[in-house]
Amino acid sequence: MTKLKLKPPAFKWAPFSDKQLKVMTWWMPESPHHDKDAIICDGSVRAGKTVCMSFSYIAWAMDTFRGEQFGMSGKTIGALRRNVVGPLKRMLASRGYHVHDNRSENVLTVTRGLNSNRFFLFGGRDESSQDLIAGITLAGMFFDEVALMPKSFVDQATARCSVDGAKLWFNCNPAGPYHWFKKEWLGQLQKKHALHLHFTMEDNLSLSERVRERYRRMYSGIFFQRYILGLWVMAEGVIFSKFNDAVHKKARGWFPAKFDRKFICIDYGANNPTAFLKYGVRGNVYYELDEYYHNIRHAGEKTNGEYADDLEAFLDGDEYAIFIDPSAKAFIIELQKRGIVNIRAAVNTVLDGIQTVSNRFQNNELYICADNTNSLQELVSYVWDEKAAERGEDKPIKQNDHTCDARRYGIHTDYLLQRVKQRKKEREERSDHDVGWM
Repeated sequence: MTKLKLKPPAFKWAPFSDKQLKVMTWWMPESPHHDKDAIICDGSVRAGKTVCMSFSYIAWAMDTFRGEQFGMSGKTIGALRRNVVGPLKRMLASRGYHVHDNRSENVLTVTRGLNSNRFFLFGGRDESSQDLIAGITLAGMFFDEVALMPKSFVDQATARCSVDGAKLWFNCNPAGPYHWFKKEWLGQLQKKHALHLHFTMEDNLSLSERVRERYRRMYSGIFFQRYILGLWVMAEGVIFSKFNDAVHKKARGWFPAKFDRKFICIDYGANNPTAFLKYGVRGNVYYELDEYYHNIRHAGEKTNGEYADDLEAFLDGDEYAIFIDPSAKAFIIELQKRGIVNIRAAVNTVLDGIQTVSNRFQNNELYICADNTNSLQELVSYVWDEKAAERGEDKPIKQNDHTCDARRYGIHTDYLLQRVKQRKKEREERSDHDVGWM
């Protein structure tokens, strides 16, 4: 018995809102915006920006050019493939386009009738990404989540679009008001000769009000303002504003006795405090059960071996996954020498991790033991760096952040691992329905 591979399900088109229709048609000769050089669509999550933009981009390219090269970029190629290319290929197939996807070279060759164009896929993760796109000549460029990309990469990519008639397509959720893209593009629309459309979830007619409400519950604080209201606002004040001492701080005897999984998360400081936090997870709820906190300024320095001794005592003979600060390489080696093998370098994407923890407080899915005094004290003094925000960067102040970093490492890494497992399970369940005899 062999599992047969199913074709991806056909794309289900939904009615377009007025803004989505404008995105689909802005480049057409009868549009009053057809002479613009760029389009910028920003706003909330799940607003229907990416679907209409990506399809319109290909339709414009295929209608306007023959045998040309184009670019498409996400923060990473993996994110671009997951968020854009997968749905786009299904959309194109439903409208009579043929797509050949060369995954080894990350090139899509799109054909319709006798016309064919190539679309190169790029990741704009950091400053070095500009080297990947240097030298190529393009007739257009599509940026998904451009606010997550460095200015150097975007500048290099836009400079590559030297074919007569080239256009630029930008899609993003908002960041801070001093972000470089906000200042240089949204703040200079006339100079850039660009069309700007601001989206909210109400512009996505495929979403029910129930789904919209679910997304509103997912975010709090700065993330709600940006991802739900679609505002370019400053990150300021206490980061975990949804932490409620009366709700989320619990006496030790309140916690459940059994958990679905357990982990310890570690923020290691060679010249700063070192923090271990012990977590149990039951369902979707995270319970912070215990803490270890050593401040070298008050209690003196310790060697890696001494910290390893303390961790073994903290484990107390029980089994835990260990998520650790990825920069603590020497300490990781020390633990491995002792036969502690269930160690994983934590995912250290600061804003994503802060958002994951914020969501847990927002949804009452994170509780902290009242005995964890260092953890609770740092939690309410963990604030945004306003000077960094004025430079267009979202960063916490690097003070009183050791347990907050450890918590972020642990909860965000565990959350991502569970998402991967869930997606794998869903794929296996789908494939189980497609079994045949050879």
